[in-house]
Amino acid sequence: MFNKLRDTYNQFPQTFWVVAGTHFIDVIGNTLLMPFFALYVTQKFHVGMTEAGILLATNSVAGMVGSTIGGAMADRFGRRGIILFGLIVSALSGLTLGFVNKFYFFYGLSVFVGLLSSAAYPAHNAMIADILPPEKRAEGFGMMRVISNFAWIIGPTIGGFLAAYNFLYLFLSDAVISTITALLVFRLLPETKPKPKEKTEHETLLQTISGYRVALMDRPYLAFIFASILMILVYQQMYSSLSVYLRDVHQVDPQYYGMIMSTSAVTVVLFQFWVTGIIKKYPPFLMMAVASFFYMIGFTMYGFVSTVPLFMFAMVIITVGEMIGMPTSNVLAASFAPEDMRARYMAVFGLTWTVPSMIGPWAAGLVFDNLDPNYVWYIGGVLCIVAILAFYALHVKLGAREKFQRAETNQETASA
Repeated sequence: MFNKLRDTYNQFPQTFWVVAGTHFIDVIGNTLLMPFFALYVTQKFHVGMTEAGILLATNSVAGMVGSTIGGAMADRFGRRGIILFGLIVSALSGLTLGFVNKFYFFYGLSVFVGLLSSAAYPAHNAMIADILPPEKRAEGFGMMRVISNFAWIIGPTIGGFLAAYNFLYLFLSDAVISTITALLVFRLLPETKPKPKEKTEHETLLQTISGYRVALMDRPYLAFIFASILMILVYQQMYSSLSVYLRDVHQVDPQYYGMIMSTSAVTVVLFQFWVTGIIKKYPPFLMMAVASFFYMIGFTMYGFVSTVPLFMFAMVIITVGEMIGMPTSNVLAASFAPEDMRARYMAVFGLTWTVPSMIGPWAAGLVFDNLDPNYVWYIGGVLCIVAILAFYALHVKLGAREKFQRAETNQETASA
């Protein structure tokens, strides 16, 4: 066991493990607060879920803008500084949001924080792609998935205890953890931005930002983004609609919903490495279609089953799709990107999460309020079928290109 862990450690450069360790600490801080954010807002300011939902949606819009700017900055100035900036903003937000007593102040500050703190997202993903060679990226992003899920097991557990005493402790703890992470990044993490292979004229800030038009005019990449948005629209229902559905339709207590969600985290921790070792042998667009297939089965099941064990079984099926699709989608986004535009492409890739978070809960709410709630899962199944067809079409169109072929094929070509 020890030898296997040592071999795994030696397969990745030390810088990757620094990124992984700081990410683990940071995610613990985020998950201390994130699951309780809507609960805090509704309880502290005596507003309903409609107001809380609007707050979360506008925060996502602000995050999309911040991510766009951050991606451009990371491609021009480097990854490390942008990541430090995001951590410092996160620390300061914890020291301010927890003390605000007026909802309109909290609302404005939350949107402002979302704008600034999201700048680090594309820089972080670009840094991982910088560090790892193409044949190791699937494993690397899979490793980050396991690390995030470990943090998801720890963070909400601690957050629940802190929230029982005072919600302010959540904000303060997040601020302390973000500060610790920033110090570690400052001391241990080097810059990873690739150096230009040839000298080029100095680019203005406006030219850097306008460089997004390359990604936005990359039609195959936009097709990939569109298919991913459809897939994530369905996936994100597990974090928004599912808890309300299980409570109102099947009278499932919140503690059992927690057990269902924990099933997902435990499955990732136990099996992500094994799954990653399998999927890297197959064409990535086909793996995205397979991931969408598992989502289709798992989410559609919620419209037909009615017991907690079957709800947990459906979550395991969904998590299999998650373990296949999440690392593969990050690898594909990095593969599409020219080296000097990697962070900007990653920022556009962030739309696959931002767009669903803006419209998914609202659209599901319309179905819940006006139709049979089970239709949420039936419609989700149909969206997954469309995503499957789109990913398969991308495989037919782009799968023969070297940068989209499985790692073993590239290694065989290089050794021939």
